[in-house]
Amino acid sequence: MNAIGMSLREGIKHILSGPQAVTALKALGTVVSVAALYKLAAYVLRELVLVPKLTILRDVEDLHKPRRVVDFDSEIDIASLTPSLRVALRSDSYTIHKILPNKVDPLVSLMMVEKVPDSTYEMVGGLDKQIKEIKEVIELPVKHPELFESLGIAQPKGVLLYGPPGTGKTLLARAVAHHTDCKFIRVSGSELVQKYIGEGSRMVRELFVMAREHAPSIIFMDEIDSIGSSRGESGSGGGDSEVQRTMLELLNQLDGFEPTKNIKVIMATNRIDILDSALLRPGRIDRKIEFPPPGPEARVSILRIHSRKMSLQRGINLRALAEKMGQCSGAEVRGICTEAGMYALRERRQHVTQEDFEFAVAKVLKKNAEGNTSVGKLFN
Repeated sequence: MNAIGMSLREGIKHILSGPQAVTALKALGTVVSVAALYKLAAYVLRELVLVPKLTILRDVEDLHKPRRVVDFDSEIDIASLTPSLRVALRSDSYTIHKILPNKVDPLVSLMMVEKVPDSTYEMVGGLDKQIKEIKEVIELPVKHPELFESLGIAQPKGVLLYGPPGTGKTLLARAVAHHTDCKFIRVSGSELVQKYIGEGSRMVRELFVMAREHAPSIIFMDEIDSIGSSRGESGSGGGDSEVQRTMLELLNQLDGFEPTKNIKVIMATNRIDILDSALLRPGRIDRKIEFPPPGPEARVSILRIHSRKMSLQRGINLRALAEKMGQCSGAEVRGICTEAGMYALRERRQHVTQEDFEFAVAKVLKKNAEGNTSVGKLFN
């Protein structure tokens, strides 16, 4: 800063000779920085001075050295240097070289993020009522927010999908993300249960930060009962206290984000009976959608979906097969189709027969009868 071709005193005197030449001086320790002489920029803490040439002085915080005022490379846009931004400084000149993305915990960054899932509503069988409901609370606000504005009502923030495993909760969540062109961020509630104090809460905060960066996005939280169980159900141990801190942070995030920012939350659970009432209240969870075990007609629909790409022998009676499946879930019906194909594969055949399907049904039902009872029966 001292190599300016003239003394600092003479430079200041020259600049001050014109009344509009300078609008601000900034004291930096024992050095006076003249804004018109130095096109200085800064980093993330706060905006200091605005001068006529759109020169912006910013306070820079180095991780290893005191705060400083620095220059920036020509390809850096001044308007992009906003507070709380992370930047890379050159080691020799300390000029701003690159704008860095927000810091995200590695555990959060490893969560499943899909730009647009490939699942569609046509892949969901026997859930016409559930599809209609999730369209109302997720797809409609994302595609047509003006309808809610014209009526003067708030957009729904979140929806809870509940029912036994294998009934299509995750599949439907992926499908609605596909039809809304939203990024799909999937996290299990058990991943948010951390050993150390404050880790789970921090992961929840960074999860919502990542959702804002990827907006429009859908956060799908599976097994929400892992952190959202009723506080009266938990013990007094340290682990339970940490789970409660994580849930309180989740409640805070649900209250804090605006639904108009194109961030939607879908939660799924097998145990709605143990969820905390604070989590289920309107304004956080605006719709609760039940996913019961599929009935006979729903099982026929699921069989058609999963067998339409299979090489089938003519005359296969899918309805008769569906009636033999009892209380099989949608996932078990899909497994029956796969198992029927395996029977044909073992015999080196190019097509699947009715007998293959019957063997597959008997095999799945036998497993259920031997003690691995279909979870659908537990809900009846």
